[in-house]
Amino acid sequence: MARLLRGFWAADSFPERARGEDKRTAARHRRPAGLGCTVMDVAGAAADMADWRELTQGAPELARLGLARLHAAGLVMLGTLRRDGSPRISPVEPCITDGRLLVGAMTWSGKAADLRRDPRYVLHSVVSGPDSREGELKLYGLAVPADPGLGSAAKAWWSAYPPGTAVVFSLSIGQALFVAWDIDGGVMTVHQWSPRDGYCHRSRPYP
Repeated sequence: MARLLRGFWAADSFPERARGEDKRTAARHRRPAGLGCTVMDVAGAAADMADWRELTQGAPELARLGLARLHAAGLVMLGTLRRDGSPRISPVEPCITDGRLLVGAMTWSGKAADLRRDPRYVLHSVVSGPDSREGELKLYGLAVPADPGLGSAAKAWWSAYPPGTAVVFSLSIGQALFVAWDIDGGVMTVHQWSPRDGYCHRSRPYP
């Protein structure tokens, strides 16, 4: 399970933070300051989570870019963990209400069962093509059941269903990323924020 989610982070080239290791091992895993938390940190650090409103306050440019992608597609891909630790990925409709990022699922669905058992998630915005120039929003954190009043107030698909048909989760954010692509200039820019380490951004040429 932990190995799976570490793999999501490896794809973004964020090395694992060493905890409880000797100095020699910790030095091998050390990374530059400001690169945020890892999923292993997320698993035991609910106090380090933030909501969408806090992301907007702490990293307004990242939030603006991310919100544009959410609105443009109307769907995101949500990664969860099955009981056996294997990955599941599902399309969900995001909804921001009262500063919270919400997603819903039918109560009997596999992804709902996954999140009840293990609240860790990864979210990725939809990309329509290899050279689409669309930026990529990536969120990592914990999904917690939304307050019933908040869920019912949201103008989302689950509002039309009888109570108990759907379950609504609020996505707490431990790490937020937005990758912007300048295809013509051959430059990628990564915007990054976490409630613990704050905001940073960096650009580099590609490929």
